[in-house]
Amino acid sequence: MKLHYLLLFTLFISCYNQERNCKDFQTGTFEFESISSEGESIKTYFTRTIDLEVDYFNNTIDSSYVNWVSDCECILKKINPKDLSEEKSIQMKILSTSKDHYIFEYSFVGDVENRNRGKAKKISNQTMINFDN
Repeated sequence: MKLHYLLLFTLFISCYNQERNCKDFQTGTFEFESISSEGESIKTYFTRTIDLEVDYFNNTIDSSYVNWVSDCECILKKINPKDLSEEKSIQMKILSTSKDHYIFEYSFVGDVENRNRGKAKKISNQTMINFDN
């Protein structure tokens, strides 16, 4: 009988699918923190509307078109690429969400071998916030 309960419990756990509230993170202002190759913490801020993303990093501003292909997945394409590598579109997929952040996976479109993961924190529902410090 214990085996029966264990089997039911295992079946229940394997069917659990974490809820993703991706639409809550399609627009707003966000903070993304990464670690440099020297071990330093680097913060990037970005603001996103339904079809435009503006990144603020190291006193530079960069903009991309956003094309949402599903509630949890979008394609980013630089508006003014400076070289050939920036002409490549980036695919971003939200993997999980919580109250104020989301975990995502990103790579160049079609590059399944070089996917990276990140965590972005939503700091405001507003867009176009001034990040001058």
